[in-house]
Amino acid sequence: MANRHLLRSTAMQTLYEIDVTNRWEAENLWEVIGDSIDRLGQGITDLSYLKEVLSGILGNKQTIDDLIGKHATGWSVETIAPVERNILRVAVYEMAIYRDEDIPPKVSINEAIELGKTFSGKPAG
Repeated sequence: MANRHLLRSTAMQTLYEIDVTNRWEAENLWEVIGDSIDRLGQGITDLSYLKEVLSGILGNKQTIDDLIGKHATGWSVETIAPVERNILRVAVYEMAIYRDEDIPPKVSINEAIELGKTFSGKPAG
């Protein structure tokens, strides 16, 4: 299996693209996803986990967003920056819906932190 960090990174970036262009309901959504994977997924040979994550998030987006909103005290999902929002979607999907024994919650949390370090802006200060 391809490196899961690369797969999560590609999933997050693909979701970010869909999110900022507001293409959640696009007829050609899987074409958009395919184009994104072609650009971002250089070196990925096994796309099964990536497709599972993207399908799972797309199919459970409202549930995932509701969970984020429930626990993001003082924030609505819409006010969370798009990069962070999509990092959270990947992590929450893995922990609350996918629930693979090979991916303990602490791994999903650590991966979310690492993605945040890579893709989020530097904190002010």
